Amino acid sequence: MAAEEPAEEPAEELAHAEVLELFQAALARLVQDPLLCDLPPQVTAEEIGSQVALEYGQAMTVRVCKADGETVPVVVVQNASVLELKKALRRHIQLRQARQGGVQHLSWKYIWRTYHLTFNGEKLADDRKKLRDYGIRNRDEVSFIKKLRK
Repeated sequence: MAAEEPAEEPAEELAHAEVLELFQAALARLVQDPLLCDLPPQVTAEEIGSQVALEYGQAMTVRVCKADGETVPVVVVQNASVLELKKALRRHIQLRQARQGGVQHLSWKYIWRTYHLTFNGEKLADDRKKLRDYGIRNRDEVSFIKKLRK
């Protein structure tokens, strides 16, 4: 004889907009924490995770120096590959553009065809190679260098 399961109470259904509003309010409360106070008001869950990983030493900040002289801090896991750094840079730039209302589309295919990243004069040519294999550590700076035409 099977035991009767108690009847479940019907869950209150919220509209997508209401759930999103609740989520954003919870994130706004989280960002008031001293550990997370450097994050922007419209923070994403990924940004919070990155900041916590930084605090626990599971991630590092790599400063990417763009051709115009601007330095962009990018957070990647400790054992990240060059490809993961490129993807993190792309996410960082896209989030920043969305927040500032600037250019919405960049051709990353064009960017990687035209520029390469370097560290201490060495090209980060192998996307599969780990950053630490190039000697890149927390707070190190890599640069965008325009590729020479062949």
